[in-house]
Amino acid sequence: MKKPIAIQGIKGSFHHIVAQNYFNSDAEVVEFMSFDGVVNSLLDKQTDEVVMALENSIAGSIIPNYALIDNHQLSIVGEYYLGIEHCLMALANQDIEDIKEVHSHPMALLQCKVFFKNYPHIKLVEAKDTADVAKQITEQKLKGIAAIASKNAAELYHLTILAESIQTIKHNETRFVIVKRDHEENDINTINKASLKFELDHKRGSLAAILNVLSDCKLNLTKIQSLPKIETPWKYAFFVDVTFEVYKDYEKANSIMKLMAENFKVLGEYKNGRR
Repeated sequence: MKKPIAIQGIKGSFHHIVAQNYFNSDAEVVEFMSFDGVVNSLLDKQTDEVVMALENSIAGSIIPNYALIDNHQLSIVGEYYLGIEHCLMALANQDIEDIKEVHSHPMALLQCKVFFKNYPHIKLVEAKDTADVAKQITEQKLKGIAAIASKNAAELYHLTILAESIQTIKHNETRFVIVKRDHEENDINTINKASLKFELDHKRGSLAAILNVLSDCKLNLTKIQSLPKIETPWKYAFFVDVTFEVYKDYEKANSIMKLMAENFKVLGEYKNGRR
């Protein structure tokens, strides 16, 4: 029997939309208010697959999620890029001048910051989930409070959209990854992207040498993210994403990097999800 898919947030959230689009619209989901809860569901074998946001084209990387994947030896098996359109929504028969507070996830508030410069009377309040705020407004009949969430959330929880597409940059995407407990053996003919993690000696040219290996082996570096090593101040681990046309080129680079870098780890090999 197939287990449900874990998401951060509730139905109507962007994680829920990704679960429906990546798997199918009838996919059963189990909801958690935190990414720690999502990961724990994997570790406890309550779920076999989870959806996690990893970076946004406006707000940048969600660094704690990199650490969760790495620290628990989880494996990225797929990815999905979702265009994010944030809508301002509230109970019916109100307009923006009636709104005193807007509640939403911190990332959503950050992505819509410029919009609210025109409404200095509105207080921005952080919450755990975009869709959960929409649900609470409906259930508690909260007037004067609005949510930033998806159109799906407005429809599910019967709220009126006061303004559409309020994110600062209109072309706003979030990269979500599909994560499992164990490494998944995919057909090498379909794999054209990998996520890697490694550590380097703190000396001149060490990172440049790794980047030269990627270039020489015909790999395209699409992402590089440093993460501080808490136990060793001012030293960093690096997370990189690479794409490639020929799997053998990636294998060659992989072998060389294992010799050059410390704690080299493959976090996932999968098909590029860019649409």
